[in-house]
Amino acid sequence: MNANNTQTIATPEQLKSAVWDAVENQIVTDIHTHLFSPPFGDLLLWGIDELLTYHYLIAEVFRKSEVSYEQFWAMTKTEQADLIWQTLFIENSPVSEACRGVVTTLDALGLDVRSRNLQDYRQYFAETTVEAFIDTVFEQAKVSKVVMTNDPFDPAEAPVWASGDTGDARFEAALRMDVLINTYQETGYEHLRGLGYDVDPNLLTEKSYKEVRRFLETWIQRMNPKYMAVSLPPDFEYPHDGILGRLFDNCILPISREFNVPFALMIGVKRAVNPQLQMAGDGTGKADLTSLETLLRENPDNKFLVTLLSRENQHELCVIGRKFKNLMIFGCWWFMNNPSIIEEITRERIELLGLSVIPQHSDARILDQLLYKWKHSRQVIADVLVEKYQTLLDVGWTITASEIERDVNNLFGGNFDRFLNGS
Repeated sequence: MNANNTQTIATPEQLKSAVWDAVENQIVTDIHTHLFSPPFGDLLLWGIDELLTYHYLIAEVFRKSEVSYEQFWAMTKTEQADLIWQTLFIENSPVSEACRGVVTTLDALGLDVRSRNLQDYRQYFAETTVEAFIDTVFEQAKVSKVVMTNDPFDPAEAPVWASGDTGDARFEAALRMDVLINTYQETGYEHLRGLGYDVDPNLLTEKSYKEVRRFLETWIQRMNPKYMAVSLPPDFEYPHDGILGRLFDNCILPISREFNVPFALMIGVKRAVNPQLQMAGDGTGKADLTSLETLLRENPDNKFLVTLLSRENQHELCVIGRKFKNLMIFGCWWFMNNPSIIEEITRERIELLGLSVIPQHSDARILDQLLYKWKHSRQVIADVLVEKYQTLLDVGWTITASEIERDVNNLFGGNFDRFLNGS
């Protein structure tokens, strides 16, 4: 340990420098992304055209362009990217968080953002291999590992899992269960039957429970996931006398306990508010967190990772976090992933829960996004920490750089590791 790290911080300038150094240099475990390792082929998105056609930007371009939905979806990806670049970056200043993220990414890659030359940016990616680009992004973003989102029902993923070779070990798995939980009667049970599991469409028999548990056990052993996960609508209810309740109580929660694999709940998404926007058409709604309280209280031996999509739910989630040690609150998900809201939520969580949270995940869908999402979030989180440490210095509490580094390490990886590995 550097001897200077044990010296007491005496001034606001020293404090800001120590916090920023710790946050900027901390290697991150990104606990929730939609990224994939190279063996998954086209599921791994990267490059300027993917960055520009991110669904946040697709939603935004319709607010400034006269193009119809039909015209846009008939375009090639390159044509879509051209339209978005011209509309949101040339004809308008790119000040939204999604637009700013593209500019931050280009700058982080050493590209000349002053030129605004989209063809030059495309040329950079054309001359780069995906393997080399992964190394560049992980190094510059200071990310050591990312957790993927892995759907066992996705036919594009199945061959990779069957091969046993998922490639780059920096990409770790999460077992996503949206098809199983949210669409069991529509398509989920048919998928299970197609995979050789003898389940009934109403999930009413012990035999069906055993088959679903066998399915989950098989995929846990195959993927070695960091957690199981599902995104849920704002009207999620627990206990529940339907399919969801039977899946939770008889299948998912017992397997979660048996294998010590946390269950991640991402609550608050309203699907297809505007179907014409396709992936960009989802919205958000405020959830009743009584169901979450009940789930935590009635399953004390299960571990739950939780993030919520509605800003209005954040304070109540923090209060719930004070009551249940089997809950780990994580990240600023989706529409929450904007600097002003990250600042508010981070301050609120620290004030109520101290340093016992995971302040952020990237939710990146395009590899390049690790560069801007972590850069922007680090800036906000560092500022909040400076403020909180300063309140301690103001009353005479002593702080050293090594203590700050310890705290930052916990926030950006240590808390996650201990939560996963604890009994």
